[in-house]
Amino acid sequence: MHTISVSKEIKDRAKKHKRASVAMPTVSVSKEEALEARRWFIVDAENKVLGRLCTEIASVLRGKRSPGFTPHTDCGDFVIVINAEKVRLTGDKENKKLYHHHTGWVGGVVSKTASQMRAAHPERMIEIAVKGMLPKGTLGRATFKKLKVYKGSEHPHGAQQPQELIIAA
Repeated sequence: MHTISVSKEIKDRAKKHKRASVAMPTVSVSKEEALEARRWFIVDAENKVLGRLCTEIASVLRGKRSPGFTPHTDCGDFVIVINAEKVRLTGDKENKKLYHHHTGWVGGVVSKTASQMRAAHPERMIEIAVKGMLPKGTLGRATFKKLKVYKGSEHPHGAQQPQELIIAA
């Protein structure tokens, strides 16, 4: 990305303090540089454990895998998840894990088990898990928009030429 040249002043300061190495300045990626470097990845969720899959996806969305990671900048990549309905839950979470939402009315808490959620909206299981792993606020909302989750094996992002992201089962 950047080629950093160490100024004569910094080298002289290092010699004065008799250090063997030269202190390198911290490089912070700007928003424009992050936009140029974005890539697209595709993940097949078939037989992958939900939590382990989502931690890797959240890491890629944030940009933690890139050498120029800057915590306060949206420098992550786009992620496409296919076969969301085939994601795996361990133990008895299929029947015991609950997803809650509120309708806005008094006493309007609605709960669904993971099996009911998988039948109705399987892509939301992945979206909810990843969203909880991202930072809260405007940065997290901007990062979350780069996640695309689809029920089957088809997706409309062929023009972006996504690379396969391999995640261990």
